[in-house]
Amino acid sequence: MEERESLTVYLPAGLVTEAKLYKAQSESLNDLAIAALTREVSRRKGLSAHSRIIARREKIKQKTGTQPSSGDLIRQLRSGESRDNQA
Repeated sequence: MEERESLTVYLPAGLVTEAKLYKAQSESLNDLAIAALTREVSRRKGLSAHSRIIARREKIKQKTGTQPSSGDLIRQLRSGESRDNQA
C-alpha cells in the first residue's frame, strides 16, 4: 500500500453534508476525498499537457507556416493511386 500523509482540510459544511449523502455506503469520506482529488489531479495534468501541445503547435506553425491538407493525398492512396502518379 502506498504511504499516506496526514492532512487537515476545512471544507464548507454544505459540501460535507452532500458528500455524506452521495458517497457509497461502504465508502468512507476519506476514500471519497482520495478519489475526487485523484480525478482532479489527473484532469489538471491533462489540461497542462493540452496547453503545452497548443503552445508547441503554435511554435511549429510560426516556424513552418500552415501545412496543406493531406485529404486529397489520402483519397488518392485509398483509390489505389500512388504518390508517383501525382501531377
